Amino acid sequence: MPDPAIEMIGITKVFPGVIANDGVDLRVEQGEIHALLGENGAGKSTLMSILFGLYEPDSGIIKIRGEEVKIRSPNDATALRIGMVHQHFKLVHNFTVTENIVLGLEPRKPWGNLDTGNAEKRVAELSETYGLAVDPRARIENITVGMQQRVEILKILYRNADILIFDEPTAVLTPQEIDELLIIFRRLKAEGKTIIFITHKLREIKAAAARCTVLRRGRYIDTVDVSAATESELAEKMVGRAVSFRIEKKPAKPGELVLKIDNLTVMGARGVPAVSGLSLEVRAGEVVGIAGVDGNGQSELVAAIAGLLPVKSGGIFLKGRDICREKIKVRNESGMGLVPEDRHKHGLVLDFRVDENLILKNFRRRPYSNPAGFLRFRAITRHAQDLIAEFDIRAGNGPATPAKSMSGGNQQKVVIAREIDFSPELLIVAQPTRGLDVGAIEYIHRRIIAERDKGRAVLLISFELDEILGLCDRIAAVSKGQIVGILPVEEADERRIGAMMGGVHG
Repeated sequence: MPDPAIEMIGITKVFPGVIANDGVDLRVEQGEIHALLGENGAGKSTLMSILFGLYEPDSGIIKIRGEEVKIRSPNDATALRIGMVHQHFKLVHNFTVTENIVLGLEPRKPWGNLDTGNAEKRVAELSETYGLAVDPRARIENITVGMQQRVEILKILYRNADILIFDEPTAVLTPQEIDELLIIFRRLKAEGKTIIFITHKLREIKAAAARCTVLRRGRYIDTVDVSAATESELAEKMVGRAVSFRIEKKPAKPGELVLKIDNLTVMGARGVPAVSGLSLEVRAGEVVGIAGVDGNGQSELVAAIAGLLPVKSGGIFLKGRDICREKIKVRNESGMGLVPEDRHKHGLVLDFRVDENLILKNFRRRPYSNPAGFLRFRAITRHAQDLIAEFDIRAGNGPATPAKSMSGGNQQKVVIAREIDFSPELLIVAQPTRGLDVGAIEYIHRRIIAERDKGRAVLLISFELDEILGLCDRIAAVSKGQIVGILPVEEADERRIGAMMGGVHG
């Protein structure tokens, strides 16, 4: 038997206030697709960051292809032919796709200038080989989140890594893109590559992985043969209890009109309409979902409603008041809450503490500040402690934990906790469960339905059709910035909604 591609033995890593990895073992065979499963804050990303050289373990042994190694930096990992696609992208936004991919390994002409032509040619070849359809000359700031994920994949393929680590690689991909990625995984495996991927999506594990290692609260729980385990069994190992995949809800009781979008047109980054003549209504006590392939105007629609993009024409009415030209602060005070698609860019101040992020919308109000405008820190801390407990936010140092030091899933919980606690009359949720484990997803789904049942109007944007079909009372399918059709959930199924997302009018 050949030596395993990876052996991690007794890996321990401690951060202030939290043991991220506590004597963890991991064994991955050569040419294997191996899944790493665990709830938010279980230590999965930390373990893979150690393997890639971003952290050094406090104790433990790492062996690559049978030889004990010291991986002190990503350069060491690259030399060992280890590559990693991170959960949060490591891209320079004003660089082109090619410039990002070749960064650090730039091909040069004889006189030292960057050989852009050959670099773009190589990137185009890789993109075509793996079906990624990436424009080598596009700037990162002008492409979708899903396309940025493909650029990250191309970066490690360009470096000829044969141990490939994917940290939540499908969190930003559409169902079609996920299927394509899993095909790429199998193609890479056939070429002898070894793949480790972190995911919370149990279907992906069943579809792609041979074995799965489960972590819980920083400790190794089990390594299982995926073909012999059910999704329910994997979920229970992950969170330590039985998990319900069914979204329980009573029939909706729609009330007064809260949000009206009337013939809205919003321009995209390339100077063409991203949203074109779109009209939609959301009433109190209902969840209206927008289903569509990434890049069909959903991001621009949310940005226009929230005040992050200007409106070219049409109207956005919140409780009968046109808010198209209102400031963001006024929109918030008028009763709007937003869980944004990109939690780092629009949801959090990463250098702020958890308690500070949780009062970003309320810090001017009592009891968080006094009449003179000075903050009341005891009230702020108590408020954070309550929300940390209520939403099961894993913050190693409690309210004082910097947001940037938390796992992506726990950062998302902070955003959702703040917006729901704000009790808005209109709650806009864009990709609310991106990066969350099944236990957290179950909880967030219950909270969204609870907000609906309190009489809130909820607008849900999600690439997860299961989520759309499970949570929504009405579903609007978008294609090329226009609504193709709106269906009550009773008349919708994956096939019909999928066809509408492709432009077939319902």
